[in-house]
Amino acid sequence: MKFRFITAEKAHSPVALLCRCLGVSRSGFYAWRMRRPSPRAETDARLTAQLRVIHADSLQTYGRPRLCQALRARGIAVSGRRVARLMRAAGLWARGRRRFVVTTDSAHRWPIAPDRVRRRFTPRRLNRVWAADITACRTQHGWCYVAVILDLASRRIVGWAVRDTPTLDLVITALRQAVPRLRRPAPLIHHSDRGIQYASPRFRALLAHLGIRASMSRRANCWDNAVVESFFSSFKAEAIPDRPWADRAAAAAANRRVCRFLQSSTAALDARLSEPQCI
Repeated sequence: MKFRFITAEKAHSPVALLCRCLGVSRSGFYAWRMRRPSPRAETDARLTAQLRVIHADSLQTYGRPRLCQALRARGIAVSGRRVARLMRAAGLWARGRRRFVVTTDSAHRWPIAPDRVRRRFTPRRLNRVWAADITACRTQHGWCYVAVILDLASRRIVGWAVRDTPTLDLVITALRQAVPRLRRPAPLIHHSDRGIQYASPRFRALLAHLGIRASMSRRANCWDNAVVESFFSSFKAEAIPDRPWADRAAAAAANRRVCRFLQSSTAALDARLSEPQCI
């Protein structure tokens, strides 16, 4: 540590003075500078460089667990404690979560659909269960609201919409965008919370017209729609910048980028819809 301090300060003070103040010899300092780094130090330097790249690619949202997963996916065996140590030394940390805004208004008189999913989040076929929800995102001109529909089999976003207010039109637009994915008739469940938008007669009538059965979570139980909650958590960490979005158009563009990232591509999803699927 003394030699590192001398290296950092030698541009401002003579090396001889620094060595005398710290009680070390000049010959020892110059011998240390000529010495090659240890194999472990070289490995740490390579790991730190990769951690910086992965951390930047994640928009500074990855913490220790996800950085470990990313390194292991590259074939690099590394412990969590070592990654934590290198993160501290490099000044890397995960960007924190943002203010939570309630978007579910379940205090209404409309009927509630039963929970047909019951936390069975892994259907084996596409277009069997769609999970939907709404979240709020802050912009420089106030709040905007994002509605998404996620296919539980592929974990891909099949429909989304962005509006200034969490109105019924928001969830209807997301549903209409998802409907073209239905290449052939199939029993489909639309699962959501008990919000007034999803329970409204107009939305329920649209589901019935499309042959889709409604399903709703239990009261005040976010775990019943955990897959979409997890998507929104990643979406807000990875898509929303440190400063609020400039406007609703910027929010919509960011939402489309994240949805494309999660989908891989629309062509890949359409190709899977045309393939034979296991029962």
